[in-house]
Amino acid sequence: MDADLSHPPDVVEPLWRARTEGEIVIASRYVPGGRAAMGWYRYGLSRTLNTFFAWGLNVPIRDLSSNFRLYRAAVLKDQHPSARDFDILQQLLVQAYADGRMVREVPFSYAPRLHGASHARVLRVGVAYLRTFWQLWKLRNSILAADYDDRAHDSRIPLQRYWQRERHRHVMDLIANEGAVLDVGCGSSRIIGGLPRGSVATDVLMRKLRYARRFGRPLVHGSGFALPFSDASFPCVLCSQVIEHVPKESPILDELCRVLEPGGRLVLGTPDYANWQWRWIEKLYGIVNPGGYKDEHIAHYTFAELLRIIEARGFRFETYRYILRGELIMAFRKL
Repeated sequence: MDADLSHPPDVVEPLWRARTEGEIVIASRYVPGGRAAMGWYRYGLSRTLNTFFAWGLNVPIRDLSSNFRLYRAAVLKDQHPSARDFDILQQLLVQAYADGRMVREVPFSYAPRLHGASHARVLRVGVAYLRTFWQLWKLRNSILAADYDDRAHDSRIPLQRYWQRERHRHVMDLIANEGAVLDVGCGSSRIIGGLPRGSVATDVLMRKLRYARRFGRPLVHGSGFALPFSDASFPCVLCSQVIEHVPKESPILDELCRVLEPGGRLVLGTPDYANWQWRWIEKLYGIVNPGGYKDEHIAHYTFAELLRIIEARGFRFETYRYILRGELIMAFRKL
């Protein structure tokens, strides 16, 4: 809160009560029940600023500029803020959200200070806000953002939105009636929420798993190079949008085969670099969304290559799906 204690302290109680619901709890003027008793000019600036950051950075938070907050200490210890002005409020909050931290807003009735004046200067603070917005925009549109995969399902980019929804539809169809699923490299995809009972999702990035808590499935932090499960643990293993990000000589395919039960189904998804459609889509996607997955694809597979590799491990090919002849999703049965 402000160092001169000008904030009404009665909101401390609801902040404290909500401490288990979020790792950052905000006293918010702009959620239902909140209020901001300020002049039209200042109110307009505040709402414009918050709308600009919330919409532009795609974060579902209404009051990013409220400095009356409760922080979980670990959230701040993990951060290295560069901002030195009021924009540090947005930087701390958006960086925490991009790291998978849960944010909660509670209603707050704001009233202006009775004594003294604000130290904010519109021009200086405005320049700082724009500088910080640009830094945060790059973070929010990179694969490092915890919610990158989930957000892609409703992306403002039509191609990305279509792609994610088609992938979801095909994967759900291929794992249906196969029993519990191990989703390797789950990210923060909405596929997690559709996994059947008894399924487990695993990823090497803790920030993705923090965000994925909202899907209500068991989550395990682990590497696809050494899956923390015993042999033949699952009747179905899913690995989508993963193998193109790791070297071909890595042990990930062996690990997927190891944890799958005999007679179980392996669902494997990756771009098909044999098709010209994918090569052009990848170029287009790299232009539209330069922080996305395109530059992370270090292993290029084809249909024929995957068929040969997986069948050589004792599998029978069953079926496949394509998304715009670009992404290939294959299903195999372990003999």
